[in-house]
Amino acid sequence: MIIAALGSLALGLLCGLFVFPPEVIAVMDTVMSYALAVLIFSVGIEVGTNKTVFRKIREYNVRILVIPFGVAAASIVGAVLVGLLFGMPVNESAAIGSGFGFYSISAVIMRELGGAQLGTIAFLTHMLHEVLAFLVIPFAARHFGRYTAVAAGGATAMDTTLPAIARATDEETVLMAVISGVVLTGLAPVLMPLMYRLFEGV
Repeated sequence: MIIAALGSLALGLLCGLFVFPPEVIAVMDTVMSYALAVLIFSVGIEVGTNKTVFRKIREYNVRILVIPFGVAAASIVGAVLVGLLFGMPVNESAAIGSGFGFYSISAVIMRELGGAQLGTIAFLTHMLHEVLAFLVIPFAARHFGRYTAVAAGGATAMDTTLPAIARATDEETVLMAVISGVVLTGLAPVLMPLMYRLFEGV
């Protein structure tokens, strides 16, 4: 999936440089708006059809939400702090931090909010997050506990990084990872525009 995404980005760059005229940007804006709607719709379906998650949330009550909400808070705060080091506006860094490793939808939403450059930054940030997660998860589980492995996966803990979490931890942690990933996947498209608007001008 990562290779396909990077390949698509490279192909798009080449088409932008050598094939399409600048006037095509207006058409692409419309296409991206529809693509965003489809992506958010698909996220809703993915979250809604995962019956196990809702059953376990009822079983564990609010305790099970500590991990995803903790990950969300740490991701946003960390992104803002790093953004300040590089002179990035707080609303932009907070919004990017709210993507939680969900690079496909992050790129589209951030492009809609702040333009192509911000969308590209979001895409590369969350792509790198996923790549690093595969490297960090075994180490984190071994030295800092199983729940840190879940945190490292972010939104991808429900799918792409789940096998790595399963190898490094146990069945209960895998379930926690799925729930955390589902919650973060649902939060990402809501929090990104919210953070961008909330801290605008800060």
